[in-house]
Amino acid sequence: MTDILIVEDEQAILESLEFILTRCGWSVGVARDGEAALQAALRFQPRLVLLDIMLPKRGGLDVLKILRSNAALASTPVLILTARGQQYDRQAAMDLKADGFITKPYANGEVVDAVRRILDSRPRPAASRAHA
Repeated sequence: MTDILIVEDEQAILESLEFILTRCGWSVGVARDGEAALQAALRFQPRLVLLDIMLPKRGGLDVLKILRSNAALASTPVLILTARGQQYDRQAAMDLKADGFITKPYANGEVVDAVRRILDSRPRPAASRAHA
């Protein structure tokens, strides 16, 4: 099981997030577009998805809607990381039951704190605990 699935199409941001989160001890999977995100979520069964809104092939809000409608993934926490910080975007994400919303640019510590808060608030799956 992967701890965190990062869904981000900007290479520099993706690499930065992957580096930071891996250094914190989490296992990380990546996807660079909305279609790949859905496939990766099913394959990795992550404990958390970090999701950009503006993605190629399928937008992040559409990905979130599909995740919430999939029985196997509906309860997976999703943290939105996006440059689209308008109230409309935030409300749309919250209406789809996003677990958090961070606007770019952000401090790395802000992301780590949000990830830690979300993951610490949920029990760790048995398979993941066995390897911890």
